[in-house]
Amino acid sequence: MDPDRIWLAWTEPELLEPWFCPKPWGVAACEIDLRPGGVFSTTMKSPEGANVGCFVEIVKNKKLVWTNTMGPGFRPLAPHDPKSMTEGGHGAFQFTGMIFLEPVSGGTKYTAVVAHGTKEHRDIHAQMGFEQGWGIALDQLLEFMRDK
Repeated sequence: MDPDRIWLAWTEPELLEPWFCPKPWGVAACEIDLRPGGVFSTTMKSPEGANVGCFVEIVKNKKLVWTNTMGPGFRPLAPHDPKSMTEGGHGAFQFTGMIFLEPVSGGTKYTAVVAHGTKEHRDIHAQMGFEQGWGIALDQLLEFMRDK
């Protein structure tokens, strides 16, 4: 699959919602304002609630960087109790996510990187199963976009 199709799946709410969460979880709502400082918000169909953050860097079809350490307009979000997923609107842990897309013969090299501010936040995210979950979500993205 070429980078522009994967890019669309990451940047168009109606294309992100069907694959973004590992099933049986899902996305109930998504808001994307694709510009540095623009909102990136997903409301997951689970007890944990919304995940709000902002885009940090955007290089069309190549690189997408977002964080939940800041809200829209690069406004800092205060850290809070790791046991709460809804307080402050940015989850129990802070992280920066990065997606890199590189065209290669026959498709796209897809690299996902997650950076956590603290070991505690990394451990909370790991206990949620994010490593496996991101792999499942990628499989769902590819399956969904094959039909588009």
